Amino acid sequence: MDVHNLSDHSSIASVFLSEIRDETIQKDRLRFRKNLSRLGEVLAYEMSKSLDYTTSTVSTPLSNIAQPALCDQPVLISIMRAGIPFFEGVQNFFDRADCGFVGAFRASDFVQTQLIETNYFAIPDLTNKTLIIADPMLATGKSVVTTLDQLEQFGFPKRIFMLSVIAAPEGIERIRSSIKIPVHLWTAAVDEKLNAHAYIIPGLGDAGDLAYGPKQ
Repeated sequence: MDVHNLSDHSSIASVFLSEIRDETIQKDRLRFRKNLSRLGEVLAYEMSKSLDYTTSTVSTPLSNIAQPALCDQPVLISIMRAGIPFFEGVQNFFDRADCGFVGAFRASDFVQTQLIETNYFAIPDLTNKTLIIADPMLATGKSVVTTLDQLEQFGFPKRIFMLSVIAAPEGIERIRSSIKIPVHLWTAAVDEKLNAHAYIIPGLGDAGDLAYGPKQ
């Protein structure tokens, strides 16, 4: 598993990341969702440099010119609910891609069991596709591993890209050791560790609650 960490170099992504971490700025839900979407766009752009391209002839009002074109459209998968605004940013850059959605959440006794439950799948055919998974917080990695196990029923992709705003070393290692197909991770930051409740430290808190409000 190769990891591309945007925080290795200062960029505008670092500014968006600082804002979604800031507990004062976080109180503005609209701004929080907007920054998630912006980071989705930045990560999608950076990741797009690793896709396969061919040459297409484009006719301008004055002449023809050879331009790069995607060899094939990827399939975008969002893990809900925190993934929705992040996914929208990614989709802005792949507006012709097929999209799928997975409902995944921590079981009530997650700290003891590490169990992730899935209750919703709306997935297109993945056979021989480039799969892009948008999940803003890669903490334990259990939701991604569980999701990928379940996605096998929809066909086997030829390669997998994962986009996350923040990743924990534990999650990276779980995916590296559990997934048969190589996963290429693009993230805005790799943080220090997980705490006893499996939240990323320093992280930003619960992204879903910050985007949409506390769950019952």
